Amino acid sequence: MSSRPRKPEWLKSRPPSGERFTEIKSTLRDRNLHTVCEEANCPNLGDCWSGRNGPGTATFMLMGDRCSRGCNFCDVETGGMEPLDPEEPENVASAVAEIGLEYVVLTSVDRDDLEDGGAAHFAETVRAIKRHDPEILVETLIPDFQGDLEAVDSIVEAGADVVAHNVETVERLQWPVRDRRAGYEQSLSVLERIVDSEAYAKTSLMLGVGEYDHEVYRTLSDLEEIGVDIVTFGQYLQPSRSHLEVFEYVHPDTFDVWKAVAEEELGFLYCASGPMVRSSFKAGELFVEALLRDGKSVEAARAAAR
Repeated sequence: MSSRPRKPEWLKSRPPSGERFTEIKSTLRDRNLHTVCEEANCPNLGDCWSGRNGPGTATFMLMGDRCSRGCNFCDVETGGMEPLDPEEPENVASAVAEIGLEYVVLTSVDRDDLEDGGAAHFAETVRAIKRHDPEILVETLIPDFQGDLEAVDSIVEAGADVVAHNVETVERLQWPVRDRRAGYEQSLSVLERIVDSEAYAKTSLMLGVGEYDHEVYRTLSDLEEIGVDIVTFGQYLQPSRSHLEVFEYVHPDTFDVWKAVAEEELGFLYCASGPMVRSSFKAGELFVEALLRDGKSVEAARAAAR
């Protein structure tokens, strides 16, 4: 008999549908673009693309649909790396314009096979979007670039408004959750570099992989200590039987507790926390959009929160 926990009612999602969903999918396919929404089997794809809770949105995944790493939680294919598409930055920018997005999220696979990890390609995509419309806000969810902090700088200098990098889980569980080339201290160094810039720093943790409460609190404390602005919590969902098993399904009330701890006790600017929340879930995007459009500088917002 299987000892795997049964998926609770609060984790059931509706299949994607609607005109907005169809429009975005068609635009992406026409330009041979990928989204992490599809590649990682995100449970929010239907809501985000269809705009059930607000404007439709999509998180563009740059540099192909195959990753040089093999994290045990992720459904993106590993290996078989292909050359970068030099037209991708402009294709993404034109797709953003056609869809009519005001807030764009860009992420990517890890490209350890490239000398700069693909940082220049990432940065050019940010610049292309800003050339089309400087008022578009761009959030980037970046790899660790193997600890190359100059690569991190290039993303900020390209004009990204929010720069995210996910620690994914507590320090003890970095392996087996993440690829061995990733690491807790390496991720903290990337986030600290972002904090030192003019962009908002953001990160995300999955719950339900075997972490203890005191480890989650310690992770939040480490992130607060280096000055990270935004954190999100979501439930880990096993993509297939070959991936890391779910240790437990965390109750929504627990996610509410972590949101309160992050915002009210530790002073993060914002925490999106819930079983279906993912790192680029629109709740976080809309908060940052409102904050930025309010004309507040990063320094002023941080001072007000802390």
